[in-house]
Amino acid sequence: MNDLGFLTIIPPILAIILAIKTKQVIPSLLLGLLLGWLILADWNPLDGILMTINSLIGVFESAGNTRTIAFTLLIGSLIHLIKNAGGIDGFVTQIRKKIEKSSNPKARLQVFSALTGFLIFIESNISILTVGTVFQSLYKKFGISNVKLAYIADSSSAPSCILFPINAWGAYIMGLLVAYETLPPFQTLLYSIPFNFYPILTLAAVFYVAITNKSYGPMKSFDPVDHVEEDEAEVVKEGKSINMILPLGIMVLSMPCFLLFTGYDAAFEGSFGDKIWYYIGNASGSASVLYAICAGLITAAILFGSQKLVNLSSFFNQSIEGMKEMLSMAILMVLAFALGSLCKELGTGTYVASVTESWLHPGLAPAVIFITSCFIAFATGTSWGTFAIMIAIAIPLSQNLGLNVHLTLAAVLGGGVFGDHCSPISDTTLISSMAAKVDHVDHVKTQLPYALVTGGLSVILYLIFGFLLA
Repeated sequence: MNDLGFLTIIPPILAIILAIKTKQVIPSLLLGLLLGWLILADWNPLDGILMTINSLIGVFESAGNTRTIAFTLLIGSLIHLIKNAGGIDGFVTQIRKKIEKSSNPKARLQVFSALTGFLIFIESNISILTVGTVFQSLYKKFGISNVKLAYIADSSSAPSCILFPINAWGAYIMGLLVAYETLPPFQTLLYSIPFNFYPILTLAAVFYVAITNKSYGPMKSFDPVDHVEEDEAEVVKEGKSINMILPLGIMVLSMPCFLLFTGYDAAFEGSFGDKIWYYIGNASGSASVLYAICAGLITAAILFGSQKLVNLSSFFNQSIEGMKEMLSMAILMVLAFALGSLCKELGTGTYVASVTESWLHPGLAPAVIFITSCFIAFATGTSWGTFAIMIAIAIPLSQNLGLNVHLTLAAVLGGGVFGDHCSPISDTTLISSMAAKVDHVDHVKTQLPYALVTGGLSVILYLIFGFLLA
């Protein structure tokens, strides 16, 4: 392929600009793809369109991509089944009993809600909706503002999801990393976690706010809220918490087992610890998460069937309904995978590296990547779309400049989450407002100071570690 020069960065830039202008990420990615293949087709419109179509079909030629997309749809099925089986309602009842026995119920309630958002790290929107649904009536009962609930739900979800590679986020990112043959996807993602400063600091801030029961900035004006008597609070429906805990627990706990299974190599010799890390490093993350969600669904089918909550027909009907809720995310994943392959074909990352290596000091690169990812996520309202664009640029850049690839990947992921938290058009921000039943502007302005503080500290840490590891 000839050196395309500046043309190599036009498709991702077009996707960014269109996403900013239209607030529609999926059409923007699609048009970016079309432009990229038109460039590669020497501007032949028919060839460009056909190559674009083939590139989307080609996403499914990768077993890893296909497994990741299937996982995304199946996680929607599992959550829908759990909700209909009364698992969330039962969990609410259990939490309420524990809180009412506490000497400091407000602080304990906030810790429980933050912990719930942290532990349901399967998918951010699911985590937010669960926290909002489970704790809204309890916040009302104990006189805590709903803007604080929105903040805790929002800031404990995506940071948790990005720090645990055994979920849809991890599978998606590993799918983007598959394009780089020298990088083992799971190991690369795993080793980036300690450098993912923004989500780590954000979770620390959430639990500090919860434990101390304090508010800062604009959020102070919403406290305190008048105490609501028992008969005025929303009545919580009955259910069994086991219907939520067991399927999710089986899915989460089986994931490490499937990692060891898919990475097992009888020929490898070494200590027990060396074998464990070797197996995990060589495991298929996409296969492992797919097997894990299947284990969760089988558990749900047996558990709910034994309680006469579902039969064969209703189980599949509910599963399909749940898949529909995740369809837009699955489409985004297909486009993101296709864009990553396109940027590799164009040589986008190599070109960016060649034009920046003369002036961009390697020590500054992680902080610059973090800030750039933040801007894109803020402007587009999506961290996943940001990952698709920035990983395709940042990973080749790190390889050409000799940067620490784990620090670079963490800067992309943390910056995407940071921008997503600050953006008023982010789906997680909107869902947090909806789940907590608060004015959207109130949620944005009360969460922003917390995000800016932890984001600013993250920039400083990327500068420090950028120079230390340069």
